[in-house]
Amino acid sequence: MATSFSMLSTFPPTQCGLATFARALVTEIAASGAEVGVVRVVDEPEPRVPFVTHEWVTSDPGSMRAAAHALEEFDVAIVQHEYGIFGGRDGADVVELMESVRVPIIVVLHTVLANPTLHQHQVLARVVKAASLVITMTDTARRRLIHGWVIDPDKVQVIAHGAEDNRGTADPDLRTRLTDAPNPTVLTWGLLGEGKGIEWALTAMADLTDLDPQPTFRVVGETHPRVLERQGEAYRNGLIAQTQALGITSMVSFEGRYHDLDSLLGIVRAADIILLPYDSKDQVTSGVLTEAVVAGKPVVSTRFPHAVELLSSGAGLLVPQRDPASISAALRRLLTEPGLAESMGAEARLLAPGLLWSAVAGEYIEAGDRLVATRAELQTVGRLSVA
Repeated sequence: MATSFSMLSTFPPTQCGLATFARALVTEIAASGAEVGVVRVVDEPEPRVPFVTHEWVTSDPGSMRAAAHALEEFDVAIVQHEYGIFGGRDGADVVELMESVRVPIIVVLHTVLANPTLHQHQVLARVVKAASLVITMTDTARRRLIHGWVIDPDKVQVIAHGAEDNRGTADPDLRTRLTDAPNPTVLTWGLLGEGKGIEWALTAMADLTDLDPQPTFRVVGETHPRVLERQGEAYRNGLIAQTQALGITSMVSFEGRYHDLDSLLGIVRAADIILLPYDSKDQVTSGVLTEAVVAGKPVVSTRFPHAVELLSSGAGLLVPQRDPASISAALRRLLTEPGLAESMGAEARLLAPGLLWSAVAGEYIEAGDRLVATRAELQTVGRLSVA
């Protein structure tokens, strides 16, 4: 009988990377024939959507126990962990829930900080202690966790961030149809907010006005809902003002509207280069980076840990954070150096098969099967000893 899985996470229609990750993973696990149910983490009750069997309403103190019971209706619980999604300081409420769940727990760490606060360290220490297996998505995160939290290395497994299969045959007219411009297209996408480094990318684009044809820079994505609540569109408006001041409005487009999955995949396929100018030096997971590589696109990225690891074999160029001159130089190389973009795209396509959601889900299923088998063996041994 197939192992069944519950998952604790944010989930669409919530707009965040964690919710997108959870939906993709759940969909692929279900496609394998396994039973899956999601306990969705919400601030207030929301209408049910496919896969969601229960909600943990963080504003309701009595909701936690019911959420734990819902997770226990399945053989294995998968907890998607990020400090900001659970109630309590640094999301500490999830600890109590995990410690009460009586089935094996796989916890997926989306953030492993190099320099956590004392309280963040304490919260994560209890999270990993309550878990039967800990998943990181990069070797960097695994090493950081083992050295910083003194955890048994055998308890930590690396499973890559997944991506949709976007390896379709190139369509020579696709870029023109989707961008309204035949110029080379540099793309960044995702929920917008400070830390994305778009301001450095704009300064870099201003150094490329001498190229013929001039590249087009597409910034695709809505403002992050949390950012919108706190600051409105101040960051986006500042970027638009910067574009005007640099005199590059003809080279840049800001597209702050929602794109469904098929539309977004088409936009990525239509791009020539993916640019990730993120400020963070701490980021151990990036879904956008994974999706870019699976699509076979050459990447220019700042040196955050996931990029350093995934692009090390030659699928992209790495640049320092907050360094427009380096970003500009890397883009110029890809746009002018014969064969460079093609060779990087070829390397990305070699990496793609192991990053598809179907492959990633298979690894989660295997991990769950092992936990269930180990639990059954321990229960058998326990019954024999009592007898």
